Order: sequence, then C-alpha cells, then structure tokens
Amino acid sequence: METHAKNLIANVLFFKGLSDDEIDELYRITAERTYQRNQMVFSDGEEGAGFFLVIEGRVSVYKMSPEGKEQILHILGPGEPLGQVAVFAGASFPANAQAIANSRLLFFPRRAFIDLIQARPSLALNMLAILSNRLREFTVQIENISLKEVPARLASYLLYLSDEQHNTEHLQLTISKAQLASIIGTIPETLSRILNRMSAKKLIQVNGREIRLVDRESLIALAEHGRLVDL
Repeated sequence: METHAKNLIANVLFFKGLSDDEIDELYRITAERTYQRNQMVFSDGEEGAGFFLVIEGRVSVYKMSPEGKEQILHILGPGEPLGQVAVFAGASFPANAQAIANSRLLFFPRRAFIDLIQARPSLALNMLAILSNRLREFTVQIENISLKEVPARLASYLLYLSDEQHNTEHLQLTISKAQLASIIGTIPETLSRILNRMSAKKLIQVNGREIRLVDRESLIALAEHGRLVDL
C-alpha cells in the first residue's frame, strides 16, 4: 500500500517534479482514512484541518441549496486531491464531500503541510496551478448551468469525459445517472429523455454505462451553440 500511495502522491499535479526524498517526507505526515459508501468525508462549513488524496474509491464534492437541492461540483477518483482550498485559506471547507463507494484516502494535516511549503516554496507554486484549473472548471460549470439549456450542458459534459478518458469515440460513465443529472443541473427523468433524444438523432449510442459518441461534430455544435432543432 505504501508504494502505491507514494506513486499517487508523486503523480498529483502539484507534487510533480519532487524528488523521492521529498515524496517520502510528504508521505510521513499523512494518515490513511477509510470511508464506507455514503459516509461523509467533510461537511460544508467544517474547519479545514487538512486536505485529502483519494487512494481508492470515489468521492462526490457537492453543495446544497437552501431548498435542499444537491449540486455536484466534482466526482473525484484515485490520485485526485480534495479540500486543498481550505489549507491555503486557513478557513472552513466550502462544500460537502461524501464517499460514493468504499474509499481509502490519505489525509494531509494543514499545519504539517504548511511547514513543508515554507521549507519548499515550489510546492505552493504547483498547488496554485491546480487550484487555477479547478477555478476554470467552476467557471465553465457556472456558465453551462446559468446560460445553456440541458441538452447543451449534457453535450459539454460528455465531450469533457471523452477528453478526460482520452477516447474520442467511446466513454465510460463511472457515476450513476442521478449523479450525472446533478452535475449538469437537472433531474434524472429529464436526463433520460435527453439521452433518448440524442440516441434517436444518432448523436450518441447508449449501452448501460458505456456511451459511444456517434456524431462528435454535432455534439460540439450542440455544446457551443445551444440546442439542435427538436432536441
């Protein structure tokens, strides 16, 4: 497990380029934590005592509206960090995080990590890069939800998954359709209708959790320009 965890640490964007000794130093300050499916990792407003790195499983990061509606911000898997904003801000966690599968996480205590950053300033520069990327993702997500109709949001997300999985034709959904609906700001029933319409128009082909992008160019047009006629 130790070797696997160190390899994950070494491949996190803001730890790229660190020496083996520096990775060992990072690993020594961590503590492994396990979470059962549906168990909370942290809650919105909870003190940010440190951040986490997913070793195994998947974690949903989400906000709740005053009306009780859940909006998923990220679904994170092995090798992805969460909660790092609170480390820099010295503040509370700005969202909820919940394991959506049995998961193992590494916990990096804030105080010990800040001490390492002070000793190795390159860590801070790397972390700023990944935080900037997350900010860009949030900006796109806000734009999609506030300005685009649901078919365009779905097309955008499918194209994003395709790029993330490095496959221009086939992609695998690693989350439930209810979670996908939450990410694009709709309800499962609406998502199912739009998937069926996209399939009927031969934009995509759905087989369980596998989705084939049949007409990528039309999906790009849908994502960029709004909606197709009669979709």
